Amino acid sequence: MYQQMIFVNLAVNDVDASRKFFTELGYSINPQFSTDECACVVISDTIVAMLLSKQRYSDFTKKEIVDSTKSSEVLLCLSAESREKVDELVNQAIASGGSGNDDAIDQGFMYGRSFDDLDGHSWEVMWMDPAAVQS
Repeated sequence: MYQQMIFVNLAVNDVDASRKFFTELGYSINPQFSTDECACVVISDTIVAMLLSKQRYSDFTKKEIVDSTKSSEVLLCLSAESREKVDELVNQAIASGGSGNDDAIDQGFMYGRSFDDLDGHSWEVMWMDPAAVQS
């Protein structure tokens, strides 16, 4: 069966710094689709973040590129396999130069935290008890 993928394209100020940041979070870089102007971050088999220099990003749009440290362009949310994995990823993001975004949201069956990456893009990390989503 075909698995649809998502490629999230984000404008970044420094491709090398962003590449380092995301590898410190445990993600790999696909060199086949990476250049000096782009880092292809493999988040999972079906999720890829394309981190593009602002010049390269502008090749794909005529719109003004948002300053993501001042304006919100998108909220990205990743699932985690446990509450501990939520904390691990967010804590590593902060240790790698990102910033904590909000306090934890703990609803018992769901737990989440968030961080901003080096360019101010907001990433949420969330765990949900599988029993809570069974039908």
